[in-house]
Amino acid sequence: MTGSERRDQIRAALSTSTDALSATTLAHQLGVSRQTVVGDISLLRANGLRIVATLHGYELATADQPTAIVVCRHGAAAALDEMTRIIQAGGVIKDVTVEHPLYGRLRGELELRTVGDVHLFMGRLKKQHGHLLSELTDGIHTHTIGYQTAAQLTAIQATLRTAGYLYEN
Repeated sequence: MTGSERRDQIRAALSTSTDALSATTLAHQLGVSRQTVVGDISLLRANGLRIVATLHGYELATADQPTAIVVCRHGAAAALDEMTRIIQAGGVIKDVTVEHPLYGRLRGELELRTVGDVHLFMGRLKKQHGHLLSELTDGIHTHTIGYQTAAQLTAIQATLRTAGYLYEN
């Protein structure tokens, strides 16, 4: 099978699946390495296919939903509470971004949709002895938040403000 044929199969699998597909799952289905699939995903994205990486695997981006960027500041110990508040107020945490003095803008794609996703992310962070991007910038970071209604966005901002996480200086 050629690389082009393999990418067509990945595109078809993502188009028909109702669940996210991990690179490992796709690799097994296609008889290639996980890294080959990761490279194929990069090529598909470079050619305009909107693929989202979630904690559960890859999926095609759904219809556009309204988004807003919120600026937050807090220590690492408050990250679980911050993300849980956003989800409970009806938001989807699309990403986290920091402005690093050396590298410029650093962005991590998150796609956290449920409180379970938040706990899974924090568990993986701990297991891998990882660090939050915001630790590089004294806790200042932004999130792109997906929401459905203006009331949800207002609720998200209000809960972050109440907790002292919303950076409005």
